[in-house]
Amino acid sequence: MASLHLNDLPDEIDFAVKNGRSNSCDAIAEVDEDDLDLELGENGAAGDDPLKDEERKAAALRIIRRAKRAGVGRDRAYSTSEGSNFPAAPSATVKVAKNSRKSRTGFGRGLPKKGGGGGKGTWGKLGCELELPWIDPNDPNYESDSEKADSPKALNGKSNIDLKALVPEMAEEDVRKTVEPLILEYFENSDSTEVLFSLQEMLPNLGSRRWMVVSITIELAMDHKPSHRELASVLISDLYQKVISQRDIGKAFDYLLKNIEDLVLDTPDAPTILGNFISRAIADDCIPPKFLMSYKGNVGTELAGKALCRAHTLLNMKHGLVRLDNVWGVGGGLRPVKYLIKQIVLLLKEFLCSGDVEEASRCLRDLEVPHFHHELVYEAVVMVIESMHEKTEEAMCKLLQALFRSFIISIDQMKNGFERVYDVMPEIVIDVPAAYTILERFVIRCKSAGMLTDELVRKMPSRGRKRFVSEGDGGLVKEGYW
Repeated sequence: MASLHLNDLPDEIDFAVKNGRSNSCDAIAEVDEDDLDLELGENGAAGDDPLKDEERKAAALRIIRRAKRAGVGRDRAYSTSEGSNFPAAPSATVKVAKNSRKSRTGFGRGLPKKGGGGGKGTWGKLGCELELPWIDPNDPNYESDSEKADSPKALNGKSNIDLKALVPEMAEEDVRKTVEPLILEYFENSDSTEVLFSLQEMLPNLGSRRWMVVSITIELAMDHKPSHRELASVLISDLYQKVISQRDIGKAFDYLLKNIEDLVLDTPDAPTILGNFISRAIADDCIPPKFLMSYKGNVGTELAGKALCRAHTLLNMKHGLVRLDNVWGVGGGLRPVKYLIKQIVLLLKEFLCSGDVEEASRCLRDLEVPHFHHELVYEAVVMVIESMHEKTEEAMCKLLQALFRSFIISIDQMKNGFERVYDVMPEIVIDVPAAYTILERFVIRCKSAGMLTDELVRKMPSRGRKRFVSEGDGGLVKEGYW
């Protein structure tokens, strides 16, 4: 089972390594004067006027000219003008001064030797300041990147070799060991930017296994609360086009659909959760709707078909794309207080009908409001007083004891819940005259179960009437039970 359009999804992300470094340098070309003479002649230079011809050559020869080799005879010796009437240079060697920088042979144009770059006290050749210095490969500060040039031969006569860093690709086990701690930490701090930066640093090592980031995130979210699944959907949307592409997301969903039978062993409602993730990804424009339609008639297992059917139903319902923003529900701290109170009352009524402590504990954990558990204690005690039935007392005491021993309800939340009941007893007694008697009996039962402290029991209110004992006690006022 695979999506027919999986390979058609784009695989591009906006992440590229920029390298604006340039080591190229324009070198000064050397032009032979004879070549220039030939070029001027071919281009129709004015040969009738030798002076104008030399002026053109002088303007064109701004680049250093190469001196002619000794032994090649020329008809002119110390002149730069071809049309001059100076006598030819003698064949014998002309005696010149010792430190003269002019050519000592009978040939030449009177220019400095080596283009002005030789001898002591010279300024150097024209344009030598633009030439790159010679680089010693044995120098500890030697960088091979600086030897790059436009020609096939680099500096010092060596060929260019472009060295590229070899980045090893991580194995599947290494990817899982690296990504899992990032996702678990993200579930704690909800900072998707930190996950993005961390994955961008290891992006070259992920290579073709970028899709594992999505699959690992969804697998971990299945074992957590609905609020964590909402964080997982937000993370996938934030990483899209930055670390992962459409093809990576499609690959991850295809992998999860193939292994959904293994996921059901740990998460019984895995098909429903996976269908919610697929529909949420389509609503966030991370994958196109054609990805879901490509599985039509190509479903491998019944559980995979259930997940795809769930996603199709969510997308096709009225205002589906808008409602999918809350497909995982609203977080506990963001829900209205009236909504939470209503859910807690329904939880207690369902428990009184079924007596299933585990189901009640699961529903209370799903609310994700540990700071509001005192409301459950308050509603449970009020329900006991209003029912005035001993079976209700036993059931509520059993539920509170199970929640207290499993550390779902802390001792502070238990204390706050009973103190709230103590404060509203004058109002409750109006509707239930025997409220104080029922409260006293329930408090003693809870004290015997180990849920209440002696200090909390002493704070329990009682009806404010005094009755006298028999005369044998000396007419003393009877003290309270505590």
